[in-house]
Amino acid sequence: MENLNRISAKNTKQYPEKIIQFGEGNFLRAFVDWIVFNMNNKVNFNSSVVIVQPLATGMIDMLNAQDGLYHLNLQGLDNGKPVDSIELIDVVSRCINPYSQFEEYLKLAENPEMRFVVSNTTEAGIAFDDSCKFTDAPASSFPGKLTQLLFHRFKTFGGALDKGLIMLPCELIFHNGTELKKCIEQYISLWELGTDFQNWFENACGVYCTLVDRIVPGFPRDTIDEILEKIQFEDKLVVKAEIFHLWVIEAPESVAKEFSADKAGLNVLFVPSEKPYHERKVTLLNGPHTVMSPVAYLSGINTVSEGLKNEVIGKFVNKVMYDELLETLDLPKEELQKFATAVLDRFRNPFVKHFYTSIMLNSFPKFKTRDLPGLKIYLERKGELPNGLVLGLAAIITYYKGGKRGDDEIVPNDDIAITNLLTELWKSGDFAKIAHDVLAAEFIWGEDLNQINGLTDKIIQNLQSINDNGMYETVKTIV
Repeated sequence: MENLNRISAKNTKQYPEKIIQFGEGNFLRAFVDWIVFNMNNKVNFNSSVVIVQPLATGMIDMLNAQDGLYHLNLQGLDNGKPVDSIELIDVVSRCINPYSQFEEYLKLAENPEMRFVVSNTTEAGIAFDDSCKFTDAPASSFPGKLTQLLFHRFKTFGGALDKGLIMLPCELIFHNGTELKKCIEQYISLWELGTDFQNWFENACGVYCTLVDRIVPGFPRDTIDEILEKIQFEDKLVVKAEIFHLWVIEAPESVAKEFSADKAGLNVLFVPSEKPYHERKVTLLNGPHTVMSPVAYLSGINTVSEGLKNEVIGKFVNKVMYDELLETLDLPKEELQKFATAVLDRFRNPFVKHFYTSIMLNSFPKFKTRDLPGLKIYLERKGELPNGLVLGLAAIITYYKGGKRGDDEIVPNDDIAITNLLTELWKSGDFAKIAHDVLAAEFIWGEDLNQINGLTDKIIQNLQSINDNGMYETVKTIV
C-alpha cells in the first residue's frame, strides 16, 4: 500500500491559491474544503486552499507529509437511499505553522490572487486578547493573527481597494462575522495601525456572518481498515461525515457571484439574515449534542447513534430537545418539530459513529453559546429551570474532573484556564464549592451564573447524585 502524496495519487490537480483557511481540523476539511473541491469540479472555481494552523500544535505536519491530500468518506441516507462514498480531496496546496513560519505566513498576504479567508477556531477562537502585541510573531489570538495578515496586505498593495479579502468565519457563535470584525477593529485601535488601514479594512474587505451545518465524526476508527483497503493508500487523515450539509452566508450578491458554491448544486444559501437559521440549528442540533455527550458518555455509551437507541438516554435527548429547547424558540412550532425530527434522524444515521469524546472539545464555551440562552429563556417563560439542561451542565462539570471511565482515560480538552480551574476545584471534593466557583467564573460565562435563581442548588444536587448513584441512575430521575 503506497503512501498518499501527489506523486502516488496521479490524478490530482493543482490550482492557484485563493483561500486562506485557519484550522486544519476534521470539520473544515469535511465541509469547506469539500465544497471548494465541488466548486472546482463543477463550476471551474479554480482555487486551492492554504491552511494556517491556528495553534502552536496541530496536524499540519501530517497534512504536509501527504501533500495536503486526504480522503473524505460521506455516509448517510439520500432521499431514503443509503450512500457510502469515498473521494480524494485535492484542494489543500500546503499548510503553514505561523509559530515557526511567521514570515511565510505573512507572505500569504503578498499573493495578488488571494481573496478569501475561512476559519473554524471553535467558539473560543473569536476573542480579543489585549495582551497580544503587533510585534508578536505571531499574535496568540486568531483575530490578532488575521489583523497582522491584513495589515501586511494593506502595506504590500499600497491600500489598493481591489486587494481586500472576503472573510467567511465558520465558528458556531451567533453573528460570528460581526464578532470577528469587532475584534479586528479592536486590534487596529490597540495597535494604532492608523485611519488609512482602518478605512481600507472597512471599504475593501468584507467580514460576513455564516452558519454551518454538517455532522463530522472525524477519523473513522472503526472502519479505517476497510477504507484503506478500498483506496489502496496509506492515508492517516481520512475523515468521515454525513451527507447532509448546509452553509448559510449573510452576504450581498457580489459575494455570491465570486464564491459561487450555490451554482455547484450545493446546499449553500446567500441570505439577508442568517439569524433564524442560526437559532434553529444551534438550539436544536448543537444544543442537544453538547449536553447529551457528557451525560451519555458517563453513562457508559460512546456514540450518538448508540445513545439514541438507549431507552433512558433517548428519552433524555427527546426531553431536552422537545420539552426544553424547542420551547425557547419563536418560529412556528410545527416547523420546529419537523426540524427536530430531522435532526434526530441525522443523529441515528446508521453509517456514522459520532463519538461523544470528539464532541466534548471546549464543552464550557459550547454550553455558553448553545444551551445557556435556552436555559435562561425557559426559566423566564416557565418559571422553573429545565432539568435536562441543568443536568447536562452538571455532567460537563463532572467530566472535567478527569480520571477514568472503566479502562478509558478521561482527558478534558478546553482552554487551559478552564481545565486548571476544574482540576483544582475537584481536589476539594466539596460539591457546593465546585458548583459555586464554576458558576462564578466570569472568564468562562461573562457573568456570575450563581445569580440565576435556583441554579447553584440544582447543580449541587446533580453533582451529589452523579457521585452517589452514577450518571445513568441520575438521568432516570428526570426522564
